[in-house]
Amino acid sequence: MALVRKGARRIVVDGTPYRWRLRRRPTYLQGVAWSPCTYAVEHADTPGTTLVVTTNHPHPSNWLGQEAQPVRPSDVADAIKRALHAGWHPTTPGRPFHVDRSHGT
Repeated sequence: MALVRKGARRIVVDGTPYRWRLRRRPTYLQGVAWSPCTYAVEHADTPGTTLVVTTNHPHPSNWLGQEAQPVRPSDVADAIKRALHAGWHPTTPGRPFHVDRSHGT
């Protein structure tokens, strides 16, 4: 499943372009801070397998006002590098590839 282009940000990691997107509005569980913030990444030119990254902080728009850290491009670049090292193939179609960084790693 491809990312919606509207709202997606472009990032280049090791010379390869990617697009990443954070949900504008949190899901219910993210809104009440029961589940952490997640974002999706895909190859910018040849969408295939989507990378789904789970962070270790609440969604920035949570409803409880819990302080959240923004997802920075450096965080996204690091997650992409880790996913590629773990076997993510962004141009090959398939099920979403999950990276869980909820424990701070």
